[in-house]
Amino acid sequence: MPKVNRNSQTFKAASWAAVALMLILIFWFSAQTGENLNEDLGLVSQFKAWLAASAATLFGAPIDVSPVGHFTEYLVLGACLANALSLPSSKAALAKISLSTTRLLASTTLLCSLYGVSDELHQIFTPNRSCDPVDWLVDTVAAFLGALIICLALKHGSRDQRAS
Repeated sequence: MPKVNRNSQTFKAASWAAVALMLILIFWFSAQTGENLNEDLGLVSQFKAWLAASAATLFGAPIDVSPVGHFTEYLVLGACLANALSLPSSKAALAKISLSTTRLLASTTLLCSLYGVSDELHQIFTPNRSCDPVDWLVDTVAAFLGALIICLALKHGSRDQRAS
């Protein structure tokens, strides 16, 4: 498997494009009405129906599965943002400055959490959607976990690089 050069401009651009794509995707999902999510989004609606039926069978009562969607979206967003923020700057003076693991986790979680707040506020204006603080909490926890996965992978990668 070819080694990825995390310093390349192409990798940086792709990393930030992934962040932008996730932000757009989350915004798009928030703009969907309750009916669209349940019936009009093809595979997404089918998966949501299957997940709801499985949860109802497992727990013996209908369960709101929207937190699963929120968790998935923000787990990926947190991972993408942490990866993009961890990349060194192209400017020589700034290349020596890198975020510590704690700051990377904190900044990623804060930025994703703020986007989660805007996501919930956006849903107030979408028919049959609501602003739910529990969804925002799920968003924040998922973003932290996504960032943590990247931090652990980076730490493991730097340990392997030092060993070789």
